[in-house]
Amino acid sequence: MLEELKKEVFNANLELVKQNLVIYTWGNVSGIDRENNLIVIKPSGVSYDKITSNDMVIVDFDGKVIEGNLRPSSDTPTHIELYKKFKNIGGIVHTHSMYATSWAQAGRDIPAYGTTHADYFYGDIPCTRLLTKEEIENEYEKNTGKIIIEKFENIDEMAIPGVICSGHGPFAWGKNPSEAVYNAKVLEICAQMAYYTELISNKKSRIKQDLLDKHYFRKHGSNAYYGQNLKEM
Repeated sequence: MLEELKKEVFNANLELVKQNLVIYTWGNVSGIDRENNLIVIKPSGVSYDKITSNDMVIVDFDGKVIEGNLRPSSDTPTHIELYKKFKNIGGIVHTHSMYATSWAQAGRDIPAYGTTHADYFYGDIPCTRLLTKEEIENEYEKNTGKIIIEKFENIDEMAIPGVICSGHGPFAWGKNPSEAVYNAKVLEICAQMAYYTELISNKKSRIKQDLLDKHYFRKHGSNAYYGQNLKEM
């Protein structure tokens, strides 16, 4: 069942290791079959060097295991909330990558300081509020998804394909699992560059809007011109 998606999610999870975004069991990738509202996700607490594509777990929107012998990631309820809200998302990644998590622990948005950031994120990468005591004690993972959704009330989730959860760490997403991993890596690099920007100078300033517009829209949207037109090759 969903064999191709299971392979895609499995390979995306391995890519987290290759990109130095996770150690041990610190992270997960999921993908969704929108036709049937079924999610494929990494099993909970299983080392990346031991999992196979057959270990990927299939769950429905209620978190019920449809296929798999292992428990799904403990972050599954967060993924479910995001898939239910954001219909264009096809893959989600959660890591505890060093620089993005450092900004999350500081409770700060990651500022858009330059064009590298602007190529992929159309503005600051937002940081959510802290969860309340009640939200932590009751359906913690589900409420993590809800505060991300709350933060994106007035933000286009495809123009800013990632977030950091205050005191926790980053989530990123994309049209499919591999794109979600790509965006998670870019988010981490942007977090690292922002850190060094602030370390180097206390007179830093955010990227100008016209330059942000230029770099983002040359890669995204109907008038994008970066890269090759595959139809012409």
